[in-house]
Amino acid sequence: MWHLWQALYPGDALSLQGALRDMLRALFRCDFSVLRLYAAPPGPRDPLAPAPPAAANLTTASIFGWRTNKVICSSPLCPDAPRSREEIGLVDGAACEETCPPRTLRELEAECRKYPVVVIKDVRLLELGALLPLLRDPGLNLRVVQLFRDPRAVHNSRLKARQALLRESIQVLRSRHRAEPRGPPRHQQQQLLLPPGLLGGGRAPQPQHRAEFFLGGALEVICQAWLRDLLLARRAPAWLRRRYTQLRYEDLVREPRAELRRLLRFAGLPVPPALETFVLNMTRGAAYSSDRPFLISARDAREAIHAWRERLSRQQVRQVEAACGEAMSLLAYPLSGGDDR
Repeated sequence: MWHLWQALYPGDALSLQGALRDMLRALFRCDFSVLRLYAAPPGPRDPLAPAPPAAANLTTASIFGWRTNKVICSSPLCPDAPRSREEIGLVDGAACEETCPPRTLRELEAECRKYPVVVIKDVRLLELGALLPLLRDPGLNLRVVQLFRDPRAVHNSRLKARQALLRESIQVLRSRHRAEPRGPPRHQQQQLLLPPGLLGGGRAPQPQHRAEFFLGGALEVICQAWLRDLLLARRAPAWLRRRYTQLRYEDLVREPRAELRRLLRFAGLPVPPALETFVLNMTRGAAYSSDRPFLISARDAREAIHAWRERLSRQQVRQVEAACGEAMSLLAYPLSGGDDR
């Protein structure tokens, strides 16, 4: 999905939902040729001209987080892989990069079709409603697990990667005028989310304030999308309830085994004991934070649940709660109550 967002920048997030849905449909069917549509550099191009090298030569070495992808970094696509595909655990990215040569999309498609289940994690789909055509498609037999997390923890996590998320936050923020207005009047919400200096007067805002403004505004849009999804799920027909479930991050890290069993039961899949052990170990690491927010590693996720209390200011907490209060209420996240820290 990253390729699509980059290629269609600065298109707003809501406008991209249809393209995301179509890409998901293709990926679930192991048709990876759709990725070539978005591999070309942004900008106008003659549709009759040959595809640029970036699209024509697209390989496994630039998609699906390939360095830590079990399918790409194991046999048969990688005969010299240090670990077998059946072994449950994290992939050594450095070892994969050293021993696994790039493969064509056709080879990856052929391998994909051997699997009875295809799992896709996506963080750019803004509307559950966009998936309804896929959920109705009997050929896909799709199940959707929607993961939620305390918005204050989300904001804290995103602030650590503010520069890396800036472009995407702008795309999400540009969707605000298209979303249904809820909660306080729009001008009140903007005043809550704008840092000092962005309303005019005084010195120009510092770059970190600009980045925080875009991230905060994007979080408001995300929370309103959550609210629409939660309300849709509450009045969903029986067929949709059978194919859709919700998961709170906090419940997963507190009871990883129980939640894993519930999710796999929902998907109609067995629960390998080794997978239970892996999930438990991943949520019980020695530390709960990292200076590299996109690094996949074992952490003490129970401590990470409340890290926002130490790192967000009182004003930041108020801003998030003002923007996300309705969704937080439906998800049973209590407000801070204005406590001093």
